[in-house]
Formats: sequence, C-alpha cells, structure tokens
Amino acid sequence: MNKKNEHLNEAQIKELQQVFIAWYQKNRRNLPWRQSRDPYFIWISEIMLQQTRVDTVIDYFYRFTAKYPTIKALAESDEQELLKVWEGLGYYSRARNLKKAAQQIMTEFDGTFPTDIEEIHSLKGIGPYTAGAIASIAFDQAEPAIDGNAMRVVSRLYGIDADIAKPASRKIFDQVLRQLIPVAAPGDFNQALMDLGSGICTPKKPECETCPLKNFCFAYQTGQQEKYPVKTKAAKPKDVYYFATAITNTQGEYLLTQRPDDGLLAKMWTFPLIEVSKETFEFGQKNFNKESHELNLFSVAEDISLPEMLPKDVVWQKRHLGEIKHIFSHLKWHVLLFYGVKQADFLLPQKSHFVPLKEFDHYVFPKPQQKLVDLLEKNKQ
Repeated sequence: MNKKNEHLNEAQIKELQQVFIAWYQKNRRNLPWRQSRDPYFIWISEIMLQQTRVDTVIDYFYRFTAKYPTIKALAESDEQELLKVWEGLGYYSRARNLKKAAQQIMTEFDGTFPTDIEEIHSLKGIGPYTAGAIASIAFDQAEPAIDGNAMRVVSRLYGIDADIAKPASRKIFDQVLRQLIPVAAPGDFNQALMDLGSGICTPKKPECETCPLKNFCFAYQTGQQEKYPVKTKAAKPKDVYYFATAITNTQGEYLLTQRPDDGLLAKMWTFPLIEVSKETFEFGQKNFNKESHELNLFSVAEDISLPEMLPKDVVWQKRHLGEIKHIFSHLKWHVLLFYGVKQADFLLPQKSHFVPLKEFDHYVFPKPQQKLVDLLEKNKQ
C-alpha cells in the first residue's frame, strides 16, 4: 500500500475539516432521515440504502416508518407483512434481519437502541459501516463509516493504491479516517463523505472543479483521478435458466408456490419455477417463440411436444409468453414464461395454491415474479 499524502499536518487536517463541514452544512441533501437524530430512523435508512439508490429509498422509508414507527412495532411485525412493505427493494434478508435486530434490542437492551459501538455492531445485520454511521450521526461518536463512497474519496485524497475490493484494505481506510474525523462533528463529516462520493467524487468523471477538497487532494493535484480507487473487477454473475409456469384453473386463478424457508428469496411467492439447462432453455426459446404461432393467450393447443420437464397434467399453450432477466449480486436469472390450463387430475405441489389476479397484492413477490406478472398482463391485452 502506498499513501502519498502523508504530508498533511495537523493544521492542514483542521483546515480540511472546517472546509468540508462548512460545505456540507451549505450543500447537504434534504433527506427524510436527516430530519431526526433518532438512531432507529438512521438505522432503517442505512439498511435500506445498502445496494439501493437514494431516490428509490425515500418512498420506502416513509412507508416503512409509518407502518413500523418504533423498535417495538418492528419487533412485533408479521414477517409476510414486513416483506410486503419491503417488496421491490430486493435483498430481502435485510428486512428479516431488521426484525431480528429489533427483537434483540427489546430483549437485550430493554427496548432502547444501544449507544456502545460494539453493542450496535452486535445487532443482526449491522456491519462496521452501519455501526459507524449510527454511532457518529445519532450519538456523536468519532467512528468512521466506511463504504464505497468513503473509500473512493479517501483513496483519491491520499493517493491510496490499496485494492478497495479486498476486505483487508478496510483497516487502511479506518486508520486514515480516524485522523480526519472531527470530534466535534463526526456525523456531519461522515454524511459529507456520503454526499461528496455520490454527487461529486463519482467513480467516473468526477467533478473536481466543484469539490471542496480539491486543494487537499493528491489525485486532483497530480491529474490521476481516474487511477483511484484501485478495485479488482467483481466476478461475473452466474447464469441460471428457468421455465416459469403460469398455470390457471377454470376460475381464472393462477398457481403460486412459496419458496423454501431458507436461501434466496426465502418464503416469497412465485409462479412454479423449473430450473433447466442452457441448452433446454434455448430450445424452448427458439422452438416455442411467441411470434411463431398465431395464438392468443387463451388459445391452448392440445398437442405441442413441449420440453419434457413441464408438468403433464397441464394443457400448455404452443408458445412461450416471453422472457425476463434479473440480476442478483451473484446470479443472473433467465426465465421463460409458459402458460397452461390445469387438467382435472392436476396434483397440487406443496406450499402452493391458486390465487385470483386481484389478490396478488396480498402476496410477497420478488422482483422476478413482478416482471413475470407484467409479462402475463401484457399477453392478456
């Protein structure tokens, strides 16, 4: 690791702090969770903001805190209702962990959010960044909140060439930030880093001329902004292929099945999914193309020779209804949607039942299922 800006002395660091805090107080984003220093609201916002854009989170934050205004309300929440409020934000383990942590607070801390950094960190789903953000913003503790924004700003400021994708590099940024955080305003400093990293010191084409830290910044002074931060590329998500089956009965209801209690999209509801090989997926994609048959949604073919893995006790339409794609952090789903009508001897799968379209809003759907329902609706028009 090379730290090229070690020449900043105490006076320069103090000047940097003053300039940065003044910039933040003048330019801070007006966000709902910044209207209060209640650790509960700061905690909810920070968990929501993981892997999610600020403009997306705002409406979710309002809805979530209206339904669960206190730690106690969250601790006592029904999980399916909780996931429904969270629906669309993705990474649903975040919502489940919020409830578990709220229950921890009720049982281990008498319902009061802990103030000690180690106790905050002990809560389910709270890592070093979130613990630092809560401790600094809610409790004025000089704790760093180290995320991608903070590491990008600091790597450019100091010319740090440690790979920010490696967990071991966090210690380097922790040491630097502990020198920089002003004891008098640690929360403002951390939030200033968040705002600077998201709006000015961006990954590509940073707006250095408007940056309050340009006079202190090694990368700006040497014209090496694009060199920092150093980051190895993440592994490409693995491709996974599915046939989704929109199966209806004579009442026009659709079969929904609940996913297992653990794992990806745990306990959420989807059309039944059948994992297939890439070759089988491409066969279905090509030979049952929705453009190749003059059939509307409810014109079902009797003899269609569809791929063998589709259930035999369903009469399938002679074309698929289209394809959706969805990227998780480590997986890329490719899903081909088929439509069929169940026969009298249809065997209902476990944790499954038929549901009218008008009642879909009562079920927790992951994003891929929402896309499949949209695809189904388009074919009905």
